[in-house]
Amino acid sequence: ELPAPLLDDTSRKELEEGAAAVHAEDFQDSMKIAWRYQNLPKMETSPTTSTKFGHYYDISKTMSPELTQSIKWHSFYPPEELSSQPTMKPCNMNSAYMRLLRSIQRIISQEGFDGSDPQKQKNVLRIGIQGLGSMLWGDDVGCSDSPQDPHSLTKFLYVLRGLLRKSLSACIITVPAHLSQNKAIMERVTNLSDMVVGLESFIGSERETNPLYKDYHGLVHVHQIARLNSLICDVSDTKDLAFRLKRKLFTIERLHLPPDLSDTVSRASKQDLAESAKLLSSGCGAMAIGKKHLDF
Repeated sequence: ELPAPLLDDTSRKELEEGAAAVHAEDFQDSMKIAWRYQNLPKMETSPTTSTKFGHYYDISKTMSPELTQSIKWHSFYPPEELSSQPTMKPCNMNSAYMRLLRSIQRIISQEGFDGSDPQKQKNVLRIGIQGLGSMLWGDDVGCSDSPQDPHSLTKFLYVLRGLLRKSLSACIITVPAHLSQNKAIMERVTNLSDMVVGLESFIGSERETNPLYKDYHGLVHVHQIARLNSLICDVSDTKDLAFRLKRKLFTIERLHLPPDLSDTVSRASKQDLAESAKLLSSGCGAMAIGKKHLDF
């Protein structure tokens, strides 16, 4: 179910042009109503720079089986690993975490990602761990306010950081933070991570019907940004980010308030917008005070 990557520049250019055409069409439609904003400069909603970097994917298609079979990859499934391998000696850590660390260490050393093989072509080992801290790993961090072993998760991350620092490796981890009852453990997980980003979906929440978020499907929370080899942390120009799911693209944009143009809007709806505007910390010309609506 992975999305299909765009390997050629032609497909990537067509996808970008299609997204730009849809954005321009929406902009023209809005100008028919907001005629007083026609001469104002267009706001750049994308938080990225003009330089294109990274990989591009078409979420309307899935990755072909031929591509996945041609890529060398390793898997680790805790139930299978625990049943197939003999019991390890206790080392004050969850057995599934310990087996995963040994598996990663073995791949790093055997594949030459530790720099021991100078003849090997330099590449990066990409590690993806899903649902860390859930019951799938035998961890009860997300089930109780006082788990039996609250230090296994943080010990695993501490050792993993050491493996990544001394090898050509990068790791992305998903953690079901909404299941955790112990906020102190989640703070330790954040401190042991270089970058922490959270996704908040509008599905099933009151924000799904809020007019402020009608063009978006969820919020992106930047909790921590990497500050390696630096005395100061990198501060983003805006922290109010939202994501939307289009037909072929998953885009992240700056969240900004829509203009209040209608004079016939009911007082209740304006108060709702004012309450929603309090959630925005920056990116607006003014902040809502009390029950007053924004006046652009």
